[in-house]
Amino acid sequence: LYYALDLHEDAALIAEYERWHSPEAIWPEILDSIAAAGIRDMEIHRVGDRLVLTMEVDEDYSPEAKAAADAADPNVQAWETLMSSFQKPLPGSAPGEKWRLMTRIFSLSESRKAK
Repeated sequence: LYYALDLHEDAALIAEYERWHSPEAIWPEILDSIAAAGIRDMEIHRVGDRLVLTMEVDEDYSPEAKAAADAADPNVQAWETLMSSFQKPLPGSAPGEKWRLMTRIFSLSESRKAK
């Protein structure tokens, strides 16, 4: 799964956002909530103020179940409140929408199989 989100265009805020995502600063409760949801691996990449998040998930992963679990977890809510100070929605986002699911438009391996 691939998601996108923007950061505020402020070098100091971007540096602080990256610091919060370092292995030394990320909250263990956040790592636990990610694993408990069936997310096997996750990466965030940045160019300028644009973020792209990739996730490898179990077959039974449910974004809805993850959202419900996050809403009920005060640690995740505190983390999300903190992260919201750095993040801004992508153009065209619904009110309150943060990470937006991206649509894959090309796959090299699938294209090669089709030839």
